[in-house]
Amino acid sequence: MESTFVILKPNAVQRALVGEITSRFEKRGLRIAALKMVSMNRDLALRLYSEHEGKPFFADLIAFITSGPSVVMVLEAEHAVSIVRSMIGSTDPAVAPPGTIRGDYAVSTGHNMIHASDSIGSARREIEIFFTAGELSDYSLAVKPWL
Repeated sequence: MESTFVILKPNAVQRALVGEITSRFEKRGLRIAALKMVSMNRDLALRLYSEHEGKPFFADLIAFITSGPSVVMVLEAEHAVSIVRSMIGSTDPAVAPPGTIRGDYAVSTGHNMIHASDSIGSARREIEIFFTAGELSDYSLAVKPWL
């Protein structure tokens, strides 16, 4: 079982798309191991996006992610990182295929609705920023969609 980390950014929350986007993950068969709403302060945002510091879009990214509440979650499945990345689509919504989250809901590269870990290592680091071990639920799905 692999874990990945997802943020539904402030514009997803403001547009009331949290349930719609979350249900896509559930319908695909990903298990929600943790989920909560957070209002990121600047320090938390800097910790999350430290690898982008110095890039031209960094200041806007920090301002955007701290502009309102986000929903953070941990999803689990075999190959969770690659499955979620394919479900969200390209960072640029203009080229994200219809049927992906960004292809269906986003219109701006900088404000593209959702963040998902790009590797298992990133997922571990990002999960530790937002969740303690006690906040992660371990349970079995009554129906396993992959069977």
